[in-house]
Amino acid sequence: MEKFATLTATMVAIPTENIDTDQIIPARFLKVTDKAGLGDNLFCDWRYNADGTPNPDFVLNTTQGKKAKILLAGDNFGCGSSREHAPWAIMGYGFQAVISTSFADIFCNNSLKLGLLPIAVDKETHLQLLSLLEEEPATQITIELQNQAVVLPDGRKVTFPIDNFSKTCILKGVDQLGYLQSHAAAIEVYEANHADRVNTLA
Repeated sequence: MEKFATLTATMVAIPTENIDTDQIIPARFLKVTDKAGLGDNLFCDWRYNADGTPNPDFVLNTTQGKKAKILLAGDNFGCGSSREHAPWAIMGYGFQAVISTSFADIFCNNSLKLGLLPIAVDKETHLQLLSLLEEEPATQITIELQNQAVVLPDGRKVTFPIDNFSKTCILKGVDQLGYLQSHAAAIEVYEANHADRVNTLA
């Protein structure tokens, strides 16, 4: 997992509501055993024509879409199945954060475990971001994870929720196992001081 602290980048909007994980990465691409190449098939059925050529009307195929690091999505993003391939594909494309008014719980949890930042904002802020993109597609915003804030071009800061454990892991660039391993020395000391209890549990 890569460290994430502050990101200043452009956005691209796919404001459709209730985008499920099968639309994010269709089931036929789930046979892979690693995440390599999944980004090429992100939103595959919307992104490509039947003959495999890029759909020029789909936003990810535009110059702006290829540069964006932040996805501005519609409400209830990531509903459907629990596949981890969905956040893998989003990250594989190059996105580091997704902003929406709400996320499906399993998608949100999977994203946090992998280092993709799901940011839930209020409807007013969401509409403002969409308006900014319509007026100027190259608009940049800043995400400050330490402060849990999205900084808009006018300087307004909008805070977003994230649990402390996920926040710590993403800031340090470690997954859950890596976090536990970072405390190996303390765990060994505890086991040494509680040998009788440890042996009983074993």
